[in-house]
Amino acid sequence: MIKVENIVKRFGGLTAVDGCTLEVPAGSITAVIGPNGAGKTTLFSIIAGFLKPNEGRVLMDGEDITGMSPPQLFRKGLVRTFQIPHELPRMTVLENLMLVPEAQSGERLLSAWLSPGRVRREEREIRARAEEVLAFLSLYELRHELAGRLSGGQKKLLELGRTMMTEPRVVLLDEPAAGVNRTLLGKLTAAIRQLNEERGYTFVVIEHDMDMIAELCHPVIVMAQGKVLAEGSMDEIRRDPEVLEAYLGGAHA
Repeated sequence: MIKVENIVKRFGGLTAVDGCTLEVPAGSITAVIGPNGAGKTTLFSIIAGFLKPNEGRVLMDGEDITGMSPPQLFRKGLVRTFQIPHELPRMTVLENLMLVPEAQSGERLLSAWLSPGRVRREEREIRARAEEVLAFLSLYELRHELAGRLSGGQKKLLELGRTMMTEPRVVLLDEPAAGVNRTLLGKLTAAIRQLNEERGYTFVVIEHDMDMIAELCHPVIVMAQGKVLAEGSMDEIRRDPEVLEAYLGGAHA
């Protein structure tokens, strides 16, 4: 579904991604792990259109999407979440989801004046969809709560819910477990698995919680110093001496 070919990204004299090549199988939950500074988030930002590479290209389902903007990729079904949630804090949980679908009739002044019935009908459909997503994520009872008042874990669930409002093909999850308690992490993990198995979402996950990775992800891709160091199952990765050295240093390895 996603193919990264020889991506290089430099920031002045610093090379954050250095000739990275990897593939994400369609229908997989693929993990990208590695020590801090390995280039994982920079690579995510390139795939999602927030940064342009100095060299290389990114393909989605065979199409070259290198340098496309986030809105263009959104329309193609590629979306991302962030390590720090980007909710709109003074809007309700329900409103945060309802604003996601683009090209809504009510966004155009003439439509609101000339076709109020269509606007109301479309809004009812979007509201019903949003309520269905919130029920799926166990957030329905909080639908009228201001999003800024949610806990960190609930905000991560809301971020996932916003991706669900688009029926995406590829979802990039940047450290979904960060700051999430174990109960909510269980709900988040179960939701990701269900969306993958029942709706066919392809996920790419950056994560430091190795228990979550072991439970949820295959394959696991390890990055270090801007390149792919290893790839395989979690059991294979845990036994790889190069991976141990990258994480722990030569003496531990």
